[in-house]
Amino acid sequence: MEDDEQQILNLFEEGDRAIIAADMPALTRIFTDDYIQYDESGKAFTKQDVLASLKTGAIRYVSMISTGRRIRLLKEDLAIVHGSEDDEVEQDGRRFAVSYIYMDVVVKRDGRWQIVGSQLARPSTD
Repeated sequence: MEDDEQQILNLFEEGDRAIIAADMPALTRIFTDDYIQYDESGKAFTKQDVLASLKTGAIRYVSMISTGRRIRLLKEDLAIVHGSEDDEVEQDGRRFAVSYIYMDVVVKRDGRWQIVGSQLARPSTD
């Protein structure tokens, strides 16, 4: 059986693929029902908000490249994943690149890892 770090890495790789494909069944499994995401301005989005924007095509991820994912296991059922991404996104009829750093909280419930919360931020340009 895979160790926890490998399971979490696989979860995030599956998540990237599911976001690009707008794969609702996969994303429903990946995010907990009480998932919350804060964007760089501090605005909160629920799981339902995130899935709806992907399902309707309000936002579409063309590509996602993880540029530094690190996993910190805190307990047998709790971990923090942080890193950075370079994405290509389509929104409101235009395509653009976006880079951000993130910190996600993941929990192990009923034997499987899920993402419970995310905080996004723009990287410093210093």
